[in-house]
Amino acid sequence: MNSAVDFMNVPRIVIAGACSGVGKTTISVGLMSALREAGFTVQAFKVGPDYIDPSYHRAVTGRPVGNLDAWMVPQDQIVELFTHEASSADMAVVEGVMGLYDGLSGVDETGSTAQIAKFLRCPVILVIDAYAMARTAAAVALGYKKFDENVNISGIILNRVGGASHAAWCKQAIEGATGVPVIGALPRNKEIELPERHLGLIPTPEK
Repeated sequence: MNSAVDFMNVPRIVIAGACSGVGKTTISVGLMSALREAGFTVQAFKVGPDYIDPSYHRAVTGRPVGNLDAWMVPQDQIVELFTHEASSADMAVVEGVMGLYDGLSGVDETGSTAQIAKFLRCPVILVIDAYAMARTAAAVALGYKKFDENVNISGIILNRVGGASHAAWCKQAIEGATGVPVIGALPRNKEIELPERHLGLIPTPEK
């Protein structure tokens, strides 16, 4: 199999966060669940060696989850793993790690979600926590878009908005400043937040 060519035929999306704790897993799991309920076979992936978030992915997709760790695994093997696992699915959803550009260190992209997105030539949906900001959300989005223009940020989802007016203000500001569409907004709702502790989310068997 020529992975360098074949993986381009796999419908795929990366769900990335502006930082940790913005709702990447909640949104990723919600998207996977909606796709599966619509009749699609969904292959989930997680950037990095994380085993906790994939437990949530597997619960909704019913499939083993692939880890994409660019620190431990070279690019060609990342592409081969992705192609092999996703080839039997209708859609691949990759949940990022930490913030979009965070990785092994603060000086390069090694191990970051951005690096994986570039390896896979994958469009990125950026999740921004819009709580307590409005026009400032546009400055945040613009910074992420301009920081590395080789990362294809194709859409933005706002989390923890205060209502329809707040979402509309943020959407207008972001789209005017960046040209990137705001494709969704989620209200503040503690009932749909996944439980966390100091190491991240609580594993599903402990819930």
